[in-house]
Amino acid sequence: MSNIIVPAMGESITEGTISKWVVQEGAAVRQGDVLLELETDKVNIEIGAEADGIVSSILKKEGDTVAIGEVIGTIGEGSGAPAAPAAPAQPEAAAPAAAQAAPAAAPAAVAVAVADTSGVNASPAARKLAREKGIDLNAVPTRDPIGRVFTEDVKSASNAPAAAPAAPAAAAAPAAAPAAVPGKPAERKRMSRRRQTIAKRLVEAQHNAAMLTTFNEVDMTAILDVRKRRKDKFKEKFDVNLGFMSFFTKAVVGALKAFPLLNAEIDGDDIIEKHYYDIGIAVSAPDGLVVPVVRDADRLGFAEIERNIVDLAKKARSNSLSLSDLQGGTFTITNGGVFGSLLSTPILNAPQVGILGMHKIQLRPVAIDAERMENRPMMYIALSYDHRIVDGAGAVSFLVKVKELLEDPESLLLEG
Repeated sequence: MSNIIVPAMGESITEGTISKWVVQEGAAVRQGDVLLELETDKVNIEIGAEADGIVSSILKKEGDTVAIGEVIGTIGEGSGAPAAPAAPAQPEAAAPAAAQAAPAAAPAAVAVAVADTSGVNASPAARKLAREKGIDLNAVPTRDPIGRVFTEDVKSASNAPAAAPAAPAAAAAPAAAPAAVPGKPAERKRMSRRRQTIAKRLVEAQHNAAMLTTFNEVDMTAILDVRKRRKDKFKEKFDVNLGFMSFFTKAVVGALKAFPLLNAEIDGDDIIEKHYYDIGIAVSAPDGLVVPVVRDADRLGFAEIERNIVDLAKKARSNSLSLSDLQGGTFTITNGGVFGSLLSTPILNAPQVGILGMHKIQLRPVAIDAERMENRPMMYIALSYDHRIVDGAGAVSFLVKVKELLEDPESLLLEG
């Protein structure tokens, strides 16, 4: 007999959520057959069988949170019918009916056993200790700013005195307002693991960094002119479109070389300056924003950057990014302009200390000199930065450098 174990998937991933069992108990499998799909905060992976045999037990159901190294099923010896798809889960509507059928005087321990803790952000060790002590993680108070539960929190909860008897109804505190108005149409959906992680990391970035944003605007006339004159030959030669992202990536690299603190990160009391340029490009994917990385962007030509971005975007939208595609970026570029955003303040992609926001190109009247006005294609750009190591003067100068490089695209050949 062999165990079905959640495999290690990288240093930063400690747990995942079972999104789908492909097989059911009693199914015959061969080594390498896909058994289940596991959703993590970064990528979705398929877990395969380590040996031939029969799926003798499935210990964790779809939607359960499981830790790296945890046994979630077993494969026994033998042979049988080919692996069959898992039976569809029972509709959620059945759950309330089952709950209503339970006796009103059920012991408290039973209530803890059926409590849904899959949405609680807790470490694997905390989950294990809570199970051993019969503690509901939903009821464990934590001092962590983003609500993570650790073993110390569980120990404190287990040592806390029993709750005092409930006060008379007349003295009870007012009940919290319902999430939705009764009788009005509403739908409750659980966040995907990736969406939960995005939410927590965005809040964490705002709590842990002294984030500030500075703005400028770029006259896109020169870039639009280059693209108009060169796009057909560029496409013919390199079989990829000449987009805006290669210009912005090259401009960012040039500015990072001039202002290296924007390409650094904070480690305790130390500053780690990175002398390589792995630029994250934010991409909208079905489950939320992801930031795949263009490696060594300073060594790539325009066509190589465009090709990298196209490939990474395709993988993001097909949910096939690997961990190596997402790890280790030094600076991020995000383009809200593709959705029509005119101005925004991007949030840092920790532990990075800088992120550049692009926006919609819009014709605006611009003063050419004291006598003339012209309608020019203008774009607002925003730089959010960590004020702990980047001063305002450096941030503003960085953004001015980006603006200068973009307004003189030929200079990018030298700076990049």
